[in-house]
Amino acid sequence: MLQKTTRLSLVDQVIIQIESLIESGSWMVGAKIPPEPDLVNDLQVSRNTLREGIRALCHAGVLVTKQGDGTYVSSNSTLGVAIQRRARKSSLLDTLEVRGALEREAAKLSAERRTEEDVERIRFYQQECNSSSVNGDLKRYVAADIKLHQTIVESTRNQMLIDLYEHITDAMQDSITAILKKQFAGNLPPKQHDELVDAIVAQDADTAVRVVQFFIDELKRATEMEEV
Repeated sequence: MLQKTTRLSLVDQVIIQIESLIESGSWMVGAKIPPEPDLVNDLQVSRNTLREGIRALCHAGVLVTKQGDGTYVSSNSTLGVAIQRRARKSSLLDTLEVRGALEREAAKLSAERRTEEDVERIRFYQQECNSSSVNGDLKRYVAADIKLHQTIVESTRNQMLIDLYEHITDAMQDSITAILKKQFAGNLPPKQHDELVDAIVAQDADTAVRVVQFFIDELKRATEMEEV
């Protein structure tokens, strides 16, 4: 049975406004938020309402209060915090399967929607990956690999997919680095992303999806071997 809708409470409005400031970059991660009297004045709410809103965001992991110092921004998204918490409770294999689902859809949509500007950015990170592979620079390779896949996801123009992928990648970065380090033992795979990029440029969605599946299967096999 449908229930009568209600207006947002003042606390909810405070939470939304603070989240907006953080997500827009006005309040950066690591920054100390303004003192309570300033916020009460700017938001036109009572101290109790403000404190309740801040307490809720602290509980969500977006803010953190340091006794005797103040309150700081600890994350730029409640979604990111939630995904990272869930990822910590999940096996790496489960998380990889979710990442694979996101990357397959991203590859398909990118092949269908990418612009020439997108292609330029994708090619740039493709070259970064290849260069890092030749030089055996694992740290640079991982950074370029992440940026390449994020750029492909961004080319889908699907903001929800972009947000989900960004946060799940953040949660997996250390694990993926460890897997690559052990899997390739200093010999990073040369030109691993070329077939995927070529498929996206050619707008061949089927091939792009197939290549992503191959990548994910390789990572899953490496993960399963690690867990044995």
